[in-house]
Amino acid sequence: MPRRIRFNAFQMNAASHQAPGLWRHPRDLSHRYTDPGHWVELAQLLERGVFDGVLFADVLGANDVYAASPEAALRHGVQLPVNDPLALIPLMAQATRHLGLGVTSALAYEHPYLFARRLSTLDHLTRGRVAWNIATRCFDSADRNMGLAHPPTAEERFDIAEEYLEVVYKLWEASWEDDAVRRDRSGGLYTDPAKVHPIAHHGRHFDVPGIHLCEPSPQRTPLLQVQAGTSLRATRLAAQHAEAIFVSGPSIAVVRRLVEQVRQALSAAGRTREDVLIYTQALVITAPTAAQAQDKHMDLLRHVDVEGALALLSGWSGIDFSRHPRDEPIEAVATSAERTALAAFSQGQPGRQWTVGEAARFIGLGGRGPVIVGSPPQVADQLEQWADATGVDGFNLSWALAHETLQDVVELIVPELQQRGRYAQGYAGGTLREQLFSRGPRLSASHTARRVRIAPARGEAGAHADSPALGQTP
Repeated sequence: MPRRIRFNAFQMNAASHQAPGLWRHPRDLSHRYTDPGHWVELAQLLERGVFDGVLFADVLGANDVYAASPEAALRHGVQLPVNDPLALIPLMAQATRHLGLGVTSALAYEHPYLFARRLSTLDHLTRGRVAWNIATRCFDSADRNMGLAHPPTAEERFDIAEEYLEVVYKLWEASWEDDAVRRDRSGGLYTDPAKVHPIAHHGRHFDVPGIHLCEPSPQRTPLLQVQAGTSLRATRLAAQHAEAIFVSGPSIAVVRRLVEQVRQALSAAGRTREDVLIYTQALVITAPTAAQAQDKHMDLLRHVDVEGALALLSGWSGIDFSRHPRDEPIEAVATSAERTALAAFSQGQPGRQWTVGEAARFIGLGGRGPVIVGSPPQVADQLEQWADATGVDGFNLSWALAHETLQDVVELIVPELQQRGRYAQGYAGGTLREQLFSRGPRLSASHTARRVRIAPARGEAGAHADSPALGQTP
């Protein structure tokens, strides 16, 4: 039986995400990103379309690689201005009952002790619908503004990430036992100190001796998401920890290869394909007829800002594209192994020679994923082809016009896929993890977070030598 196709929305708390210049379109409403009603309307729209959730990308610095300045990003609205996505989560949760709410947070810039409390709070306020998209860092400009005079190398960042995850897992999974909170009015006992344990973490990068400040939230650990990179270390991190993995590529061949890499990494990590959901990025442009959809696509293309797209591509790749002619082959630019943002262009269509300008125009409408255009039956056919040929579970849908692009998906594509038996008719209920995996609200018992251990220390509040093994509650 064909696998169910899933949708997730890819957003940013900004007037522009991955469609530079489309804010100029007369029907675009992204200028309302500072209006709470804008996000409430989006949340309700996505829940009406039975989307698994929404993933908020985030940046903590400006795209300032292009011409060594943030001027192009500011002039063209390339992910600037941008607001904090975490503040949107309670707002959107209040307006919905089932929609998953994922937020990107780069662990390089916030101490794990503070971050664990922030996410536990959100998991409580969403009744277990929050997800964390794990990022190791952001731009060089973020490093500078955070005072990181000597930022860690790529390998060091992943070492820090592994220890960071160990710390938050100890706080979320092992510090408080399930029945620690008693709320015993007659006995005057709110929390049993014997069931709250300091994590006693003393590592290379972090010292966190004490207890978590929050009682266990509905999921304890939020749903774990990772945008899989192209490096082996990034893929290994995703395979070891993620429950949802996001990939992106311009062709079926590229995405199929990325999915196969994830499968191999999962096997090496002792996990199965069923332990994760894999989504690939896409932009859907649709209308009731094929001709109308093509007209809409051409209209959107006329609003793409090529210089804005080059500023975006420069930020992704670390290459200053203001120094390269637009007719220069992309292969001539992508000579360094670290320039992985360009690899998909050179590998996606063998025999095709992409130019800098062509790459900019491609990512200028929807980022690094495909643009799928057509009537509802045509789009559904293409989505089925992508899902069946690559092995992905669903699509992380970007947008060109807010909120028109996703409204078209909800009103035209979702019913078509439902009629074909390839899309959910409704939500299962429960926490986000229960909705996605049809199992309990907690991480799988085999997940590495459930195997963390803390050593109870004598003399600290709540620490007893005869405490049971920690991190193994069902």
